[in-house]
This record gives sequence, structure tokens and C-alpha cells, in this order.
Amino acid sequence: MISSLRGTVLAALGTTVVIEVGGVGMSVQVTPQLALSLRPGHEASIRTALIVREDDLSLYGFAEADELAAFDLLRSVTGVGPRSAMGVLAVMGPAEIAQAVTLEDDGAFRRVSGIGPKTAKLIVLSLAGKLDGMTGARAATPARPSSVGQSVAIALVGLGWPERVAAQAVEDALSRASAIERDAVPALLRLALANLGPQLAGTSA
Repeated sequence: MISSLRGTVLAALGTTVVIEVGGVGMSVQVTPQLALSLRPGHEASIRTALIVREDDLSLYGFAEADELAAFDLLRSVTGVGPRSAMGVLAVMGPAEIAQAVTLEDDGAFRRVSGIGPKTAKLIVLSLAGKLDGMTGARAATPARPSSVGQSVAIALVGLGWPERVAAQAVEDALSRASAIERDAVPALLRLALANLGPQLAGTSA
């Protein structure tokens, strides 16, 4: 089991980073926020989860232990795979996930691309009482206002939306956001995803 990595960042693109450890480049799937914080040529230390399947070995990386714990708990829910769990963590921090479960707010999870109404309700039911220790988790570090919109656009592209659509969603979100929401990537990302939800439903009809 590979539980952590420390080495030089070779590349960071979208939600994939490559970290050189002992001369070997390890490809790791991370949240858009973590990818943005890693710089090629700089050293990084991340916690990891190794997902083993019959035809695939995948590494998922996290900046904090509580994010890894939330990832493992989300994956324990029927219908939630590693990618869906990462999608949740791209939008919500561990404390926000814990709060949504405590308040039985399945709508918070429905805003995540790939999470349907049934799975959202199942997350709330399955994780009830399991995230209490995360209610005081460290809040996400506020991004500088000038970089928040760009960070959210990159996160949306990493989640699968075209750049043009992501840019428009960010612009719309900024026009509706409060001063506090404009300064926080997770809050602005939630607003942008709320805008994209109906568009996505309309294109799939």
C-alpha cells in the first residue's frame, strides 16, 4: 500500500500531477485545488490512496489527512467510486461534507457532476454519524480574489466542461456571488456548478 509520496513535482495538469520519487515518476489524481497549489520543480508531500482493480492501479492524492479520510468514507457508499469521491472533494471540503450529512442536505451532493439524487441520498444515509470528527476540520485557505475565478474555471475544466462553458459559468457565478463567496474557491465553484446543472440536464435530454 502506498500511503504517501514525497518528491519533486514533474508536472501538474488539470487533476493529474506527476511526482518523481526515487527516480520514478508517479502519476497521481488530485483535486483541482491541490493541483493548482503544486509547482513543477518544487518538492511536494501528499497523502495517497492506492486503488487496485483487475486491470488498473491508480493513485489518488490529498493535502490533508481529513481529505483522505473523507475520500475513503465516500468510497464506502454504494455507487460512489474513486472518481465520484474526488468530484465531491473538488466541490466540498471535509467540514462541508460533514455539515451536509449532519443537516441531511442531499442537495449539496446533487450539485456534484456524476452524483444523482439516489446516490446523494444514499451518501447522507450511509455517512450519518461517521463524519463527526470532521465538523471542525480546517477551512479551505481563501484564495486571492484575482485568482479565484481562474481557479474555479480550471476546476470546471478538470471536471469535464469545455473551457468556454467553464468561463461563462464562472462569469455568471461572480455576478451573483456575495463578497465572501467571491473570495473562496469552494463557494464560487458551488455557484458555478449550480449554473451548469440545468445546462447539463438540457443537453442530455
